[in-house]
Amino acid sequence: MISPTRTVLAAGLACAFLVGGHAALAAVSAQEAEKLKTTLTPLGGERAGNAEGTIPTWTGGYTTPIPGSEVGGRRPDPFADEKPLFSITAANMEQYADKLTDGTKEMLKKYPDTYRIDIYPTHRTAAAPQWVYDNTFKNATRAKLVDLMPEGTWGGIPFPIPQSGAEVMWNHILRVRPEAWSFAIHGYLNTATGKHVLTTDLRAELNMPYYFNEHEDGPPANSDGDFWMIRLINSGPPIRAGEGQVIRDNLNPDKVQSWVYLTGQRRVRKLPNPCCDTPAMPTAGVMSMDDLEVWMGSRLDRFDWEILGKKEMYVPYNGNRIMTPTKDSDVLGEHHLNPDWVRWELHRVWVVEATLAEGKRHQAARSIYYIDEDSWMATAGDRWDSGGQLWKTLWMFPIIAPEVPCLQNQTFGFYDLLSGTWFANGLLNETTAQLPTTPRWPERIFTPESLAGEGVR
Repeated sequence: MISPTRTVLAAGLACAFLVGGHAALAAVSAQEAEKLKTTLTPLGGERAGNAEGTIPTWTGGYTTPIPGSEVGGRRPDPFADEKPLFSITAANMEQYADKLTDGTKEMLKKYPDTYRIDIYPTHRTAAAPQWVYDNTFKNATRAKLVDLMPEGTWGGIPFPIPQSGAEVMWNHILRVRPEAWSFAIHGYLNTATGKHVLTTDLRAELNMPYYFNEHEDGPPANSDGDFWMIRLINSGPPIRAGEGQVIRDNLNPDKVQSWVYLTGQRRVRKLPNPCCDTPAMPTAGVMSMDDLEVWMGSRLDRFDWEILGKKEMYVPYNGNRIMTPTKDSDVLGEHHLNPDWVRWELHRVWVVEATLAEGKRHQAARSIYYIDEDSWMATAGDRWDSGGQLWKTLWMFPIIAPEVPCLQNQTFGFYDLLSGTWFANGLLNETTAQLPTTPRWPERIFTPESLAGEGVR
């Protein structure tokens, strides 16, 4: 089912005007914004379920503590007692093909004996604090996109009623997250022959100034548009112990800053181009910067973005289940994640296509992203190489975090459909603190000086 987003997009383009040679999309009208209080959820999803009843009505999301959870501890699966409604395999995939991404279908074909997707009942768990709902309502009429950068937005989803593919991607980039959190994770490169190689054993501290709630009408005075800050320190594997990175992501991609500490050089260096298809240090260079979390980064100008439609799709969702085992090896299969621990549900998603812009360079010439209507999280994506071959399929698991409340994310990765290698990052199985929210970290830790002080060899 494709909803009439082409009409929505056309209406948006009708109100576009040119600024510096680039289209700038105006905010929606006050009358249109009122839908966020009636037919749409406060973040812009459709409140109603589908006609078949397989997608329920949104009733406020998951906002109460998960039974058995402890603050700062492991995160249980609130739906652990549920059984799959059915499974999709290579044998029956054609029956469900219109609700599967190209990458999912290719994985079913490539590994017919081991790869399957288990479909569970759909739960619309996405939620946010009331002040985020209030700011999202304000953003609907004050935010606009100029030169592919958002203006007039803070503290909520910037474009809850999007008019372009770039606006949908900014909703993903600025999706609801805590003010601050931390994690300790493992990441694995998995070879085509079934070997699992630990590439990442790190801890991270993160601030999200965009969601500092006392700054509901704009960024903190000292942020200069920095919306997300992260510090990463590696403790393993031994060859990478002591490496570190600081990233300060900005609404203006020209103001994004990142520094790395390299143990072999015993010094901090500023990265000249912390975006796009630059190899990402947190994955030992296996993933590119904009592979992370299906899409990461504020630089959108290498691609032309188009909304292809809104569809009901089977996507990874309510992924607390994958955090249940206490060993990484339990969730790492030979050629893919162990299907026993991956929960799929039917959800409405925005389908956005990115095609390489004229005069730009990138390893991926074309990509398609699937962005959840309720949380604005990209849960899946496919990328094609310059020869037109389907190259990578990307995935990320929304995790229920009712203490915020929001759908947080952590475990993500990709399958290389050409080489058979794959990468799984953000595994939380062997930690006792699964993605704890924290008080805000001091801003001084997100500096090159702090990174130098963390160097251990």
